[in-house]
Amino acid sequence: MRTTHSVCVWAVVTLACAELATAAEAPATFQVSEFTFKRPPAWEWIETTSSMRKAQLKVTGADKKDSADVVFYYFGPGGAGGTQANVDRWLSQFQEPKEQVKAKVEEITVDKRKVTYVQAEGTYLSGMPGGPKSAQPNTMLLGAVLESDSGAVFVKMTGPKALTKASITDFKQMVEGALKK
Repeated sequence: MRTTHSVCVWAVVTLACAELATAAEAPATFQVSEFTFKRPPAWEWIETTSSMRKAQLKVTGADKKDSADVVFYYFGPGGAGGTQANVDRWLSQFQEPKEQVKAKVEEITVDKRKVTYVQAEGTYLSGMPGGPKSAQPNTMLLGAVLESDSGAVFVKMTGPKALTKASITDFKQMVEGALKK
């Protein structure tokens, strides 16, 4: 007969083993279209639940209360309307007008490959296109459009402003690392 103490120890060991197994299965690198991304070590791998999402990561703040989502999309050649259409779409996902979300769009080239970064902050309206929206105040969007002949890859991070701002360097290193040949 097990004592309460041994049952508790068994439960803790079982949960710890399950967490280690899950962490071991999380890929250090992953591919979306022709790009291979290196996952920042502190960012958690999330199994996608939508066929539109090619990969998904979760960034958790030091306090473990706040988290941000990083979602990777790929629709093939000409899919999703191109860079400018997506920049406009992302900026329109805020409750405030474009002029009030501190929108910043920057194009850079890495090894002859173009990436467009997008930043905005305000009240983000999450939800599926055409569906109900949930207002998330004090949110920041950090996006990247990686251009390619086989179709652009779209990477979008949304979460609390402070956490997302603190993740900019890791986000850009991950994106730009995928552009290098």
